[in-house]
Amino acid sequence: MHVHEREHFRRILTYPAIRPCESVSPGTLLTSLTTLSQTISSYKTKPFYTNSRNAKTSIRLVENILIFLEEIQQESHDKTCLSYVTALSFSELHYVFQKLNFLLQDCMRSDARVWMLAQAEKVSNMFRAIFRSISVALDVLPLDDINVSLELKELMGLVKIHALNSKLQFRPEDKRVLDHLRSVLDQLEHHIVPGQKNLIRVLDYLSISSWNECNKEIKFLEMEIGSERSGSKKKDLGVLSSLMELMVYTRCKVFTVVDGENIAVSSDVKGCNDHLMKSLNVDDLRCPISLEIMSDPVTLTTGHTYDRVSIEKWFKSGNSTCPKTGEKVNSGNLVSNLCIRNVIRKYCAVNGIAVVGPTHSGRNQESTDTATGGSVAAEAAIKLAVDFLVDRLVFGTNEAKHKATYEIRLLSKTSVFNRACLVEAGVVPCLLDLIYLKNPKIQENAIACLLNLSKYSKTKKVLVENGGLELILEVAQNGLKMEARQHAAGTLFYLASVDEYRDIIGKIPRSIPVLMELVLEGTDRCKKNALVAIFGLLMYPENHWKALAAGIVPLLIDLLRSSHQCEDLVIDSLAILATLAEKGDGTASILSCGALHMILDVMGTTTSKASKEYCVAFLLAMCKNGGADVVRVLVSNSSIMGPLYSLLTEGGSRASKKASSLIRILHEFNEKHASSVTRRPVHFQERFVDVW
Repeated sequence: MHVHEREHFRRILTYPAIRPCESVSPGTLLTSLTTLSQTISSYKTKPFYTNSRNAKTSIRLVENILIFLEEIQQESHDKTCLSYVTALSFSELHYVFQKLNFLLQDCMRSDARVWMLAQAEKVSNMFRAIFRSISVALDVLPLDDINVSLELKELMGLVKIHALNSKLQFRPEDKRVLDHLRSVLDQLEHHIVPGQKNLIRVLDYLSISSWNECNKEIKFLEMEIGSERSGSKKKDLGVLSSLMELMVYTRCKVFTVVDGENIAVSSDVKGCNDHLMKSLNVDDLRCPISLEIMSDPVTLTTGHTYDRVSIEKWFKSGNSTCPKTGEKVNSGNLVSNLCIRNVIRKYCAVNGIAVVGPTHSGRNQESTDTATGGSVAAEAAIKLAVDFLVDRLVFGTNEAKHKATYEIRLLSKTSVFNRACLVEAGVVPCLLDLIYLKNPKIQENAIACLLNLSKYSKTKKVLVENGGLELILEVAQNGLKMEARQHAAGTLFYLASVDEYRDIIGKIPRSIPVLMELVLEGTDRCKKNALVAIFGLLMYPENHWKALAAGIVPLLIDLLRSSHQCEDLVIDSLAILATLAEKGDGTASILSCGALHMILDVMGTTTSKASKEYCVAFLLAMCKNGGADVVRVLVSNSSIMGPLYSLLTEGGSRASKKASSLIRILHEFNEKHASSVTRRPVHFQERFVDVW
């Protein structure tokens, strides 16, 4: 397997070597060991950024053993004649060579240079342990019983002695640069600006000479921190955090040019395969109880996964069973589903948008995992980076401002601590000032920063108090790029999560029309951001009539009629219609647009559970506000009964209650009008078709 492919299957400096099965044939074992040796030997032309002397010494050792193995294959026509002791020695070598292969791959990794430097002494000890193991494996090898030349037997004797006596040491050059690195981290811990010379020496030694190379180190360390947090020991969390934020500071201050920026800008939402993430069924990522994309998925012993907040509420309300299976479970056995959590994070990053739905306590929750910097040095590094960037926003050239807004965009995506530092440093007013610049890249980065920062509770107040609402609406309406308009709509969504600001935004005459314009003209992402922003505004009752007056219902109906629309947009449109239908004027507007039969069609054809559940909420509200005329239309459409009954057993608790209520309304209507409707349900459709 290629070195980069292997990286995705294990954490660095972990070696999941497997001993060959005892029943494997000697010939197969010999072939596999030879192939593994050839793989290790092929690394001799690769760069090793630390422990290079130990790595190359180990490769030369394996090359000598490979000559011996290839000779056996050529001379021994019957591989089954290898003795038990020979097979035992080869089996041990195979196991040790697997470990060596992993270790060499780690030493070659181009994105883990700083971490491997920090672990250089440990890695040196690993090489020594591997050499001792090779010596032990060769010690039991019965050379006299193997059909190879005398010269090769003598070579193997020398290899065994070399493996036993080799002076593998912690390289002095590695130690010196490691001391420079520790000096920089020590300065950060004491809140001292690190010496530039030592920092440059570390970068030069590791051949980190560009923004992209530095960024790769950050991405790797970020991934390791995520793995470390999900583990139980967390012994390396502090040093990993310190190194990552040091590299962030380095990326901001040392590398003034973002090489390959077009790639980098898009990569902030491409931590995974975009095509794969976009092809996922979003319903599989939703909590069966809340219908929202899960923020903290946990799995019960039944194998079903729920959002932690939702399932804990379920248990606290007196339930002791799995909501989906009805099987009795222990409420204390909630196992974090890290795999699903990672997929959800990647999906949300690729789609770059919040999900519409009932308010979830976790939507704007500021994770305690990222509320601090991870270590004293890490926090100091971020604060220094932030101060540097704010200075560039105020006093830098346009090029410097462009770079600074891009760096802030990256920083503000990462953690609550970063957002807090940025807001406290006064970055929000600076970003608002940059929106005025007629520079498409700066404007896009600035509004993207505000979108990320608006997820932090204190940002919203600063934004509003500095006149940010009108500025953000201006970008949403007249942004220089569609991406900027999309980010502005997303920012309005987060601002609309606060009751007070829903009212303020709603009172700005152009706010809802501007968002509707984005639904009409924007890309799918832009449409979605605008839809969830509208949904947020509708949480304030006074905004209902404003949305109706602006023509929101016909717009949503046209959106639903577009067969090419993605499922997310259908779900968001249904959610807004269900909310509007809760009031009489909303019901009247929907009926006047002929939307009822369209929703019935969606109900009967959609495969999305979320769409079905919003359809049920919509139809129930329509029945309550529209009276007998609406109920009569539903009774005449027998195709909805199947989806309704399926939601009774498969839907979340809220959806199943609404489905039950709707079924009861339909049955009561049937019983009440049995004498006039028996045997001719089609009459209802004929008679009330004008309800459209």
